[in-house]
Amino acid sequence: INEKYWGKPITGFGDVRGKILLVGLAPAAHGGNRTGRVFTGDRSADFLYKCLYKAKMSNQRTSENKNDGLKLYNTYVTTALKCVPPGDKPTHLELKTCFKYFKQEIDLLKNVKIIIALGKIAFDACIQFYKETYLLKNKDYVFAHGAKYQLPDKKILIGCYHPSPRNVNTKRINLIKMVKLFKNAKKNIAWDINKMTIYLIWLVGVIAWNYGVPQATPLEDVLVAIALSFLSIGLKKYLKM
Repeated sequence: INEKYWGKPITGFGDVRGKILLVGLAPAAHGGNRTGRVFTGDRSADFLYKCLYKAKMSNQRTSENKNDGLKLYNTYVTTALKCVPPGDKPTHLELKTCFKYFKQEIDLLKNVKIIIALGKIAFDACIQFYKETYLLKNKDYVFAHGAKYQLPDKKILIGCYHPSPRNVNTKRINLIKMVKLFKNAKKNIAWDINKMTIYLIWLVGVIAWNYGVPQATPLEDVLVAIALSFLSIGLKKYLKM
């Protein structure tokens, strides 16, 4: 391609307060490595953003360059490796070296509840990353499209076929499959919020009932105090979701 390549490490992109994190393995040689933004400017990006737009996770269906006005909703996209590995096949040492930057990114994305690994190699890289800190067994985390696992830090890891032209052309992945996976991830987050809402309504009901009863007993006063404490904790957790 007759243009100047970015050719440097790239960071992630999207909503830093988002609850969904999409993880690829590394910048594409003629995508992120060329444009300077992850999943931008190649055919994998074309398909990915058609799906994200359909799932209402982005404001547009294309990702062409860093100044195209793209925005993500409640979603952040990054890669485990920040540079293009030789032959697109990173060594264990290359992964381990880059994991410190990936960890810094994960630590800064404090609201993330769900990690969607784009492709088996990215999925395996996520497991390897967690094995740096936790005792995990590979046999307990088997990649499959839509496979869902709880990680030691309570985040949910979901496997997803990579949006590559090969996978699209061979019908391994299509718009319907990928959009369904993204929408299911959004439903998981919505369910967490709904559970907290039900919990808070129940506590408010308990408190209202107790305060509505004249001449409450000492035991009832204690129960009200406990309920108020849980309400305070619940509100803090709810606001962080």
